Amino acid sequence: MNLKGSVNIVGILQPGYLPWLGFFEQVHRSDVFVIYDDVQFDKGGWRNRNRIKTPGGPQWLTVPVLTKGKKFPLIKDVQINGSIPWQKKHIKSIKQNYSKAPFFDDYGLELIRIIDRPWKYLLDLDMELIYWLLNVLGIKTEMVLSSELQVEGKRVDRLIGIIKKVGGRVFYEGAAGKSYINTDLFEQEGISVVFQDYKHPVYPQLYGDFVSHLSVIDLLFNCGPGSLDIIINQAEV
Repeated sequence: MNLKGSVNIVGILQPGYLPWLGFFEQVHRSDVFVIYDDVQFDKGGWRNRNRIKTPGGPQWLTVPVLTKGKKFPLIKDVQINGSIPWQKKHIKSIKQNYSKAPFFDDYGLELIRIIDRPWKYLLDLDMELIYWLLNVLGIKTEMVLSSELQVEGKRVDRLIGIIKKVGGRVFYEGAAGKSYINTDLFEQEGISVVFQDYKHPVYPQLYGDFVSHLSVIDLLFNCGPGSLDIIINQAEV
């Protein structure tokens, strides 16, 4: 780990497949963003799926994964089920539903190239897409995998340990954290907690009435270089 400069705000979040806008707002507002890759995979969560917009409404794109029994592996160890032709389905859906979007030609080919590469581990796919999206959006936040930090502990204690390990003073947490984060424990360690209060923007879309909480590629294909401004002008830290 070789962090650049002073660290004030730290975000920590599990990786996702083609994440939504709020994920990128959290990354943008952070000085260092930690991908929480060594916690248990949650079946039915956002690690391996997201939604795009179609003429018939939102459609799921799901990456099939291999899990055994009730005890799920760590996110970083989850393997993709290569026996299912998911790539062909995702690429077809993306082309069919966004080929007429204003900026599809600017980004679609490279996105499809990434999806179509041979992938074994879900984390590798998720991170390659996240890094590509950060680049095209123009977000330069330093990214770190929690598995590389070697911080022990459970739940809140580990979050505190991670923030201290990277030198952070402010924890920028998602809104869901309000239900389980005890801010007093962080403040005792000299860390302030700020919860994300993201107001989802309305932007031009294809196919009728606006639908929120889709994958960020919906915004990117419709709004192109203006996407980051649309993302970040909705919340402040």
